[in-house]
Amino acid sequence: MNFKDYYEILGIKKDASLEEIKRTYRKLALKYHPDKNPNNKSAEDKFKEINEANEVLSDSVKRKKYDELWDSWKYHKKSPDARQDFNWSQWSGNSGGGSGAHQQGGFGEQGEFSDFFDFIFGSQFGRRENEQTKGQDFKGELNLTLEDAYYGANVNVSVNGQTLRIKVQPGVQNGQLLRLPRKGGRGINGGTHGDLYLTVNIKEHHSFKVKGIDLYCTIPVDLYTLILGGKQIIKTFKGEIRIDLPKGTENGKTLRLKNLGMPKFGHQGEFGNLYAKIKVELPKNLSAKEEELFRELSKLGKQK
Repeated sequence: MNFKDYYEILGIKKDASLEEIKRTYRKLALKYHPDKNPNNKSAEDKFKEINEANEVLSDSVKRKKYDELWDSWKYHKKSPDARQDFNWSQWSGNSGGGSGAHQQGGFGEQGEFSDFFDFIFGSQFGRRENEQTKGQDFKGELNLTLEDAYYGANVNVSVNGQTLRIKVQPGVQNGQLLRLPRKGGRGINGGTHGDLYLTVNIKEHHSFKVKGIDLYCTIPVDLYTLILGGKQIIKTFKGEIRIDLPKGTENGKTLRLKNLGMPKFGHQGEFGNLYAKIKVELPKNLSAKEEELFRELSKLGKQK
């Protein structure tokens, strides 16, 4: 019988807390999961080992018995009797054998635990051979343009080696977590697939910034229009619009344009606002005549 050091397999100390065991197990299980290591026998064997270690160490009853065996084994290896065979008979937990099939902690397909596990624990702990278990949840990122987020889009996303076509609804926000039911790992014994969770990342836009469901932009307006008033074109996701700027509109003024912001996710027909900040655009390459006119205006202004 080959002794299995479950603490060494997980890379933890014997006094590790249950939370530390769970945390370490999750990290290793994700690393060696068959879906991430297709056709890799070494990773598959490692995956089975860490599942077996977790099965024992995360169960208080199994862990208590295993710790007693662990202490006895370590003492035997250090004792003068170490050359003699270890007395395994007192540790047998088999009450009639067992198939060796066992659920693997919810992280993968049904597999086999080692002869060591079968000998020590046997069937007294109950084999959940036919229990249906939901598959592993997957996580990923969904990179979108602001146009995708505004209008909605069909985009491809690759998660755990699979490419999925995702339909994005209008109004999705940066950082939003999207759940796609049954797009995760395969279930065990006919259990449902896990879910896929995607975190939305919206790329910076060259014209607009987003705050909640409101959009912000800067619009260049020539000096003459600000002074004399006139029509101004503003580009929005709903197309170009024309607004009337009154005489003497101040540079830096922010206009609130209702319902021209982002769609409200899940609320058809509802939109945020667009806040457009005016930025004066000074005339360039003035002719001699234009410069003279500006000098006259300057003189008139100083006489007031």
